[in-house]
Amino acid sequence: MREPFRLDGKTAIVTGGSSGIGADAAKALAAAGAAVVLVGRDKARLDAVHAEIAAGGGSTETLQVDVCSEDGPERIVQESIALLGRIDVIVHAAGVFEPTPFEQTTDDILDRQWAVNVRAPFRLTREASSYLPVGSAVIFISSIAGHVGFPNSSAYCATKGAVELMVKALAMELAPRGIRVNAVAPGNVHTKMNAHLFADPEYERRMLDATPAGRIGLVADISPAVVYLASPESDYVHGASLLVDGGWAAR
Repeated sequence: MREPFRLDGKTAIVTGGSSGIGADAAKALAAAGAAVVLVGRDKARLDAVHAEIAAGGGSTETLQVDVCSEDGPERIVQESIALLGRIDVIVHAAGVFEPTPFEQTTDDILDRQWAVNVRAPFRLTREASSYLPVGSAVIFISSIAGHVGFPNSSAYCATKGAVELMVKALAMELAPRGIRVNAVAPGNVHTKMNAHLFADPEYERRMLDATPAGRIGLVADISPAVVYLASPESDYVHGASLLVDGGWAAR
């Protein structure tokens, strides 16, 4: 019997692959047998993740590219194909979270989050779509903030709400071509991006009080969902958003 959730012979692009959820997802995809292209802006951090994957016997390449740059999507697609020959999986893990009270949210705060969280994955998916074979998967890292209101995060919620409906719309268009488009929606997860928030005991207490599971998530909680949605086992899953949130959105 074939081992489930294997990705042998597949290739994957992971944006935001130098840290946090993206880095852990890349490690999990590589452990499942995929050859992974790590995309990020920080060469040192990319190299560190690359070295960790390689030390475990995984296959990986790095691309130092800003996903928001005008030529970013074309570079990522063309260089990934040049490196690995094909694209089977895209994981949109690059993201920005700038919690700010609504009346203090400037246009720049809104625009930065929109550019990274919505515009960049939209453009990269569009650039890659003609190269994606039957059985391929596009996975967006969304958020509980795309499902329920989140305090002091109106701009972020707007971007993740957009991601949730972009997933559904793209699934409608791409499913007939055998391309799966889905999302993973994490709850509160400890990452470098939000470490400064959890440094405040009161903030952590509020997040714990709102999480039925009684703990803050880890990046390792998210990666198995990414591997599942990348694998053939999710062949009949299209346009879904898999909440991995400790029960936050079930309240």
